[in-house]
Amino acid sequence: MLRTLSTLPHSVRIVEVSPRDGLQNEKAIIPTEQKIQFIQMLADAGLPVVEATSFVSPRAIPQLSDASEVMTNLSRRSSTSYPVLVPNLRGMERALAAGVRAIAVFTAASESFTRHNINATIAESLANFRPVIALAQQEKVTIRGYISTVFGCPYEGKVEPRQTLNVAQALLEMGVDELSLGDTIGVATPNQVVDVISLLVFDGAIPMRQLAVHFHDTRGTALANVLIALQCGISIIDSSAGGLGGCPYAPGAAGNLATEDLLYMLHGMGIHTGVDLDKVVAATNYINPLLGHTPTSKYYQAAISSC
Repeated sequence: MLRTLSTLPHSVRIVEVSPRDGLQNEKAIIPTEQKIQFIQMLADAGLPVVEATSFVSPRAIPQLSDASEVMTNLSRRSSTSYPVLVPNLRGMERALAAGVRAIAVFTAASESFTRHNINATIAESLANFRPVIALAQQEKVTIRGYISTVFGCPYEGKVEPRQTLNVAQALLEMGVDELSLGDTIGVATPNQVVDVISLLVFDGAIPMRQLAVHFHDTRGTALANVLIALQCGISIIDSSAGGLGGCPYAPGAAGNLATEDLLYMLHGMGIHTGVDLDKVVAATNYINPLLGHTPTSKYYQAAISSC
């Protein structure tokens, strides 16, 4: 099943999630103007996908209550996609009104996590997505599906890979274009990554090109997991500038895999991304004073300390 290092993908598409998944977990409220500037700096770095915000209820996540203002005032590059997370049909309608052309929906492979997160079962969450996805297809908006707790749940512990397969197949049948497999609490190890990808691709007949991976570095295994995913044939990787974020509904979940650390590894391996690492560092450095803490990216810390 595994490919050799000589047959790693020649290029990787990075999905930058810091403006949404990163900032939503920050305690300090970031002003709208600075969010917009941060997003534009990330796009200017050559990132092909920058997840900009979420059209969730302002009461649920106050940090992202300015989603409409962000998307309305953002100067968008034609070479960059700016997806937003939408939880329901009302969020989808607001997103369309703000000119959004790419969305993401969110569920989990764990019933307990879904109940704690959105107060619904997995089946209920999928049912809620049907009108959202139908409207997105009608408007020719691209659709991404996030599946959280693929490798472990903060409430249930181990999650069986077949639970992920069931959710993945349901989302694809509804019309989702791409699936992101999330290690929400950062427990995955490389053998688990192989097991899940193998099941989805071989037993589930899901095309590799529709799969992305999203790792947290809670236990220091994120880059190891990325490497094994690349060897399996995955070429879409989620990451967050500075390692910002985590999950407000997952106790103990540390930050996302840092984009700087990912870029350093990929570029060192000769894998093309089209992203300027120095410009990503500059974007992290721009947002850093507003956060009240130091970003977790090891490359960022090394770059700043050497200046």
